Amino acid sequence: MPFQNIDLIRGSLERHCRNAAGPCYGYCVNVPRCSGLLLHVTSLPGRFGIGDLGPCAYEFADFLSDAGQKLWQVLPLNPTGYGDSPYQCFSAFAGNPMLLSLERLRDQGLLQPSDLAQAPVFPEDVVDYGPVIEFKWPALRRAAQVFFADGSTADRAAFDLFCESASSWLDDYALFMVCKDAHHGTIWTSWDAGIRNRDERAVSEWSWKLAPELQAFKFWQFEFFRQWEDLRTYCRQRGIRFMGDIPIYVAHDSAEVWAHPELFYLDDQGSPTVVSGVPPDYFSATGQLWGNPIYRWDVLAAGGYKWWIERFRASLALFDLARLDHFRGFESYWEVPAGETTAIHGRWTKGPGEKFLSALQSAFGELPIVAENLGVITPPVEELRHKFGLPGMSLLQFAFGTDPQGPSFRPHNYSRDLVAYTGGHDNDTTVGWWSSSGAGDSTRTPDDVRKEHDFARLYLNFHDDSEINWVMIRAVLASVADLAIVPLQDVLGLGNVARMNLPGSVSGNWKWRYRPGALDPDLSARLRSMVDLFDR
Repeated sequence: MPFQNIDLIRGSLERHCRNAAGPCYGYCVNVPRCSGLLLHVTSLPGRFGIGDLGPCAYEFADFLSDAGQKLWQVLPLNPTGYGDSPYQCFSAFAGNPMLLSLERLRDQGLLQPSDLAQAPVFPEDVVDYGPVIEFKWPALRRAAQVFFADGSTADRAAFDLFCESASSWLDDYALFMVCKDAHHGTIWTSWDAGIRNRDERAVSEWSWKLAPELQAFKFWQFEFFRQWEDLRTYCRQRGIRFMGDIPIYVAHDSAEVWAHPELFYLDDQGSPTVVSGVPPDYFSATGQLWGNPIYRWDVLAAGGYKWWIERFRASLALFDLARLDHFRGFESYWEVPAGETTAIHGRWTKGPGEKFLSALQSAFGELPIVAENLGVITPPVEELRHKFGLPGMSLLQFAFGTDPQGPSFRPHNYSRDLVAYTGGHDNDTTVGWWSSSGAGDSTRTPDDVRKEHDFARLYLNFHDDSEINWVMIRAVLASVADLAIVPLQDVLGLGNVARMNLPGSVSGNWKWRYRPGALDPDLSARLRSMVDLFDR
């Protein structure tokens, strides 16, 4: 069966290219064959300790345009919780207030120059989340106070309209966050019984008691979506589209699990009875224990998958297309009893499969998603993907080792309906991968690494004086895959200090930022020459 989604993406992009500055409600990639860069917003430079939706985001968009790139792929944009992971968030619908640009709030008159001048000196190449949060929250609170005291009539009307249109998730999210603050940041299962169980009287009392704080959280969401749409419009005018990310699971400590406990396997106290993960794999001999609560797919099915449909609707309002995380979990997922310390003692459980994707297709037509089909992929997983015409993914780093699926990651076996990467956000950088002995970053042995390197040199015609990152970039851009995406770390030729995430580890992740001035014209010219050479 042909991959309808690639055709959908092409057609939509062709329409948008004819009117690039107009509203973008379609799903697009910009041209039938193109390339882009993977860079999360937090990894942008800037003086406030974390990448945001301010000037540096626009500078990166200019770099993408100069380099001939048509896609900017980001990780989930939701408010992060445990471990600062964008895959463990307080909400699956809300935007992360830490990504708000203080400069833009200043330009709107909601902050004063003195508010920005109080910023401490932050590291340039990593996000130190604790000090960033400690500095940024007071500034955001001042902006909210000014907005509600002196905001223009037009802005207040726009805010009211936003609150009304987003009420299906915004009210729960705002109340969750203010109650969490009132309980000193503790998990919702430890809150006062009334609000923990969402008793009607308790919800009314807490909403009345914390009304100003509720409004502030709603204001930050209003500003997030306004700043995001401004950036998206700027990118669209330059022929750049956004590819987002829809995690399969939500965090236990989230507004969604608190507001809809009936959708998850929880005990009477609200704690999960089974949790998510994956069995032993390339990254870990004991598997990965993610710890998210497992969906009650029977309950979701009985409700017509309404919650998931709304989640998709919210994501597709932000992005032109989206990577559907851990796609194999929709066919079968790894379920681990709560309380286990590793993912070894889990079991495969049948997922919602075709009925779920059919419901999404009925709601949205052909789905503008890329299926993350990495890991333990079985024939039924691929059959499901093919049935719904979903492009898959291929990571070149996996092409040369002992993985039985290695041949499918080699460019001579690519198909056009594919998104090809040098590596992803869970991989080491290409330079780091090449320099690694294997110990600590995967299940590879030193002998595995030696054989892997020998094969990669032979396959890629790679000589020791070549730059491995550019050899790999050239390989994916030259491939027949319609879409090719490269992490910015590989363009910059950075080692494992720039790695974004090490699966199975609980600290030190999601911190990397590129330094100001790193995106020089030589890099954009080098990328553009490959775009021209390989018709991207």
